[in-house]
Amino acid sequence: MSPYGMRSAAVLLALGAVAYTAWVLEVVLATGLDPVRTYVSELAAADQPLGGLFRATDLAAGLLVLAGAVTALVVLRPHRPWSAVGWAGLVLFGAGTATDSRLPLSCAPTVDPACAARETAGLVPATHAAHAWSSSLATTGAIVGVVALTVAARRYGRWPALARVGPALVTAELAATVWTLTAVALFEAGNGTLLLGTGQRLQVLLVAGWLAVLALSVAREKLYE
Repeated sequence: MSPYGMRSAAVLLALGAVAYTAWVLEVVLATGLDPVRTYVSELAAADQPLGGLFRATDLAAGLLVLAGAVTALVVLRPHRPWSAVGWAGLVLFGAGTATDSRLPLSCAPTVDPACAARETAGLVPATHAAHAWSSSLATTGAIVGVVALTVAARRYGRWPALARVGPALVTAELAATVWTLTAVALFEAGNGTLLLGTGQRLQVLLVAGWLAVLALSVAREKLYE
């Protein structure tokens, strides 16, 4: 194992975690979107004044996590199943997030009734459908990575920090994901949002926090297979 390679992976993952929380800038920037009700991705919509900023941070987050996960795979060449699946999940998450940033929504459907109507009628650009697919892939990759690498930390006796904190983060992340998916289904059925924005922001924040713990664990323990 190359200590330099693992330190590089840890730095890339840590930077990716920071970039993935760039949406918190909405606290100090006038985005015009209600964080309780809106999708995080609506911050990066093509018609939003700060859309370019949030698309850039999403791209950076995806590429950094992708590079960190690929570096870990190359350095570790993991043969244990939970480790291999977990790193592969982070590769998918990074690639999906980066792709997401290149397929922005054209407008913000949760706050713009005309946008929502066009989306329902299929009159929005194809990027809306593509964005939904890339977001789903990114979310799937994140869940796989979070679960599998947390199991690996506990089962293989590595990454003590992740082994301690990981299970609580996994439980909270799964709960936030169920909340978000339920809220999305309700919104698409015209039955309100069930605090969609809050649920999704919690979901994203938990992934970023988990990435930070993983990065710290890798840097400290210099994991090897």
